[in-house]
Amino acid sequence: MSDYRRAREQGACYFFTLVSHQRRPLLTEAPVRAALRGAIEQVRQSYPFIIKGWVLLPDHLHCLWQLPPGDAEFGLRWSMIKRLTSQALPQPEGVSLSRRLRREAGLWQRRFWEHRIRDQQDLHRHLDYLHWNPVRHGLVRQVADWPWSSFHRLVREGVYPADWGGVAEDEGAFGE
Repeated sequence: MSDYRRAREQGACYFFTLVSHQRRPLLTEAPVRAALRGAIEQVRQSYPFIIKGWVLLPDHLHCLWQLPPGDAEFGLRWSMIKRLTSQALPQPEGVSLSRRLRREAGLWQRRFWEHRIRDQQDLHRHLDYLHWNPVRHGLVRQVADWPWSSFHRLVREGVYPADWGGVAEDEGAFGE
């Protein structure tokens, strides 16, 4: 077992990556999107957080959350969101014994990755990374073409110009 320790700073902003179990490309399907949205709304009622950025891809998601002052419980939030999302969907066939014993439905990988945002430059770098991700994975040629992203909201708010991340000719623009 690894001795991984998560960053736990109260009121901090965090970047997260979650992956579907066995990288199955189902997260952008309408029932999964609806279940995920409902789970997030339900959890935010009891455990608020601000979504600064989000992108949903077929087999994973990236997001940036700002936690409230005095609160570092992102693990609890993710546990609840993953559970509520899974419970809202039909249970898949062939869930392993190990997953059944842990009462896991097989939608998500067990763990997630987090990074505490250090400063404004780090925040902007991670926002750019998550919004560029659909282009990076060859799903679209320009950021604005991907429908499941906070990019569209951030354009309306004036954070990004509408043509940001134009066409995928700039490979490796974000350090890949």
